[in-house]
Amino acid sequence: MMTTKRLVTAVAAGMLVAASQGQAQELDETSIAYVGSWSSLSLYQNFERPFWERHLPEASGGRITTDVTTFDQMGLGGGEVYRLMSRDVIEVTSTVVNYAVQDAPELEGLDMPMIAPDVETARKVADAYRPVLADAFTERFRDAHLLAVVPYPSQMVFCNVAIDGLSDLAGKKVRASGRTTAEFLEALGAEGITLNFSEVPGALQRGVIDCAVTGSLSGYSSGWYEVSTHLYPLPVGGWDHVVTAMNGKKWASLSTETQEWLTAEIRDNYENPVWESAVEETREGIACLTGEGECTRGDPGNMVLVEATDEDYTEATRHLEETLLPNWANRVDQEWVDRWNETIGSVTGLTASK
Repeated sequence: MMTTKRLVTAVAAGMLVAASQGQAQELDETSIAYVGSWSSLSLYQNFERPFWERHLPEASGGRITTDVTTFDQMGLGGGEVYRLMSRDVIEVTSTVVNYAVQDAPELEGLDMPMIAPDVETARKVADAYRPVLADAFTERFRDAHLLAVVPYPSQMVFCNVAIDGLSDLAGKKVRASGRTTAEFLEALGAEGITLNFSEVPGALQRGVIDCAVTGSLSGYSSGWYEVSTHLYPLPVGGWDHVVTAMNGKKWASLSTETQEWLTAEIRDNYENPVWESAVEETREGIACLTGEGECTRGDPGNMVLVEATDEDYTEATRHLEETLLPNWANRVDQEWVDRWNETIGSVTGLTASK
């Protein structure tokens, strides 16, 4: 016999299902072609692909169908996908935003080295800058619509030579994850090297570079621990945010109801889960790389974890204020500098000026 409590629960669940089905019936019947980020990494495998390939069609009651691939599976490097989106070649795409700063330097303001030492600050920064990013996508990529901003795990330094701290990067050849990271490394006295992500393990192994920057879990998934000995855990490369946007024509073709539904689904079932996982993925990445802590993803490495010091933080902040922010401010119009100060500047207490 069903108790009153169970009856109420069943009725409530039934009402939610009915409401969901009713809402799905109001959605446009449409298809979405999605081009995601690196196919081998956790972000795509555990979040992007399940959301776009399975969740959206199911949640829409089959009214929205999808075709899902990634830029590397298409033979692309990732930096051109927003440009292709603006030319109506791609409908929806995600890439590391720093890959596209040549086309839109305003995007670079989102993710500066060491500006957000932890996930909580990184999210505050991303949320504050989101309206600025949205306007930049509209202006730079023919009315493209911003859909999501998510992080990779903290972008730290992998070295195949011994280091004891940030200052030891001086004189080293270091693969940077973006232009501002390269500028930061050069301010430290290192040589910032541009190299495709997939080329890094071979370059480390051959001694073409001494160190490289990527996310902790990304480095583990790609085997960097097999060709590196020392791991420096501070976010020298920021968080390598991956930004998703939709082609302007595609967005305009959707009804207001569908736009609102899609926005909510992306926020609740893609963005929020990725942000919530960033702390754990950063932690487990370090554990898997060093063997210090639990690694559930395979056999751990034995990299040496280099402890960051207060002096490292002080030095990083100095270069951020004296070099990185002025350099970026000189690459964009004053309007964007002002908006950065009103948003990220208010979160971090930093000021950008030409």
